[in-house]
Amino acid sequence: MRKHLTISGRVQGVGFRNSAQMRAKEMNLYGWVQNNDDGTVELEVEGKEERLNTFIQQLDEGLNKFINVEHMEIETMEDYGYDSFQTR
Repeated sequence: MRKHLTISGRVQGVGFRNSAQMRAKEMNLYGWVQNNDDGTVELEVEGKEERLNTFIQQLDEGLNKFINVEHMEIETMEDYGYDSFQTR
């Protein structure tokens, strides 16, 4: 299963991408994460549904004390076949 997320709030300049990448690797999830010019963070993540749901919940709660997620747009997509998790 693959999810595409756009996340807004205090998510740039607070270690969000690095924290998301580390957590995804710990959970054997694959995909990518990047900052957008409008201040949001965008990511695609692929893996087992249970792990994806846990990962998304952890993102929503904030992966460190500096992150404050205000809104998440989540779209379910067909698997792509990622083999790693990259920061763009």
